[in-house]
Amino acid sequence: MNFTDKIALITGSGSGIGRATAIMFAEKGAHIMVSDINEKGGLETVKMVEAIGQKAAFCKTDVSNLAQVKNLVQQTVATFGRVDIAVNNAGIGGDFKITHEYPVENWDKVIAINQTGVFYCMQAELAQMTKQGGGAIVNISSIAGLKAQPYTAAYTAAKHAVVGLTKTAAHEYARYNIRVNAVCPVFTMTPMVKDMLTIDPSFEKKLLRNIPLRRYGQPKDIANAIVWLCAEETGFITGHSMPVDGGMTA
Repeated sequence: MNFTDKIALITGSGSGIGRATAIMFAEKGAHIMVSDINEKGGLETVKMVEAIGQKAAFCKTDVSNLAQVKNLVQQTVATFGRVDIAVNNAGIGGDFKITHEYPVENWDKVIAINQTGVFYCMQAELAQMTKQGGGAIVNISSIAGLKAQPYTAAYTAAKHAVVGLTKTAAHEYARYNIRVNAVCPVFTMTPMVKDMLTIDPSFEKKLLRNIPLRRYGQPKDIANAIVWLCAEETGFITGHSMPVDGGMTA
């Protein structure tokens, strides 16, 4: 897979899956627009990409803010000239409560970032890619976008919505040479998941029993799938929601 001089915009790339994806694209020749609400983490990712020898820039963005999302895409085009690849990865975990006790204010926050944020990003990216004549988008959903995940009503609802948005856009924009896919990771050792596993010391082992490969995902596992879906070699794949889950949804 060769991404020489391609431009990749990656939200939530200040840590975890987003950072691993930025580094992997850079190693394969791409230049990176790093985006995160965490400026410190984002600038660290920029340095990592530059150490590989590729160009990188940072744009602090809250994906739940439409004006900031539009500015992110505008800044990417102003800096690099185009957007060849977009990875909509920014997200939060939310509370861990049974549905009738789920805090409404947390529901609103999770939906705003994990669902509406992906919609805002896709709108801006698709508008730009339509002008350019093509591109590839990967949205980060979850196994919670494919199956039930008890006690996470907002997260599960948002991740199901991401799968629906992905399939709809794939149909709408195939005629414009734009491919849209989703990756659905199992619990992956990112800061968000590490925080979740501290809720109950026994929780980590309980979850692990449901993964046939008997390990949690690592950011690089998910990055491998994201990069693959953006490659020319997978140019006939669109509208796919790909589990990367150690066999959990099997």
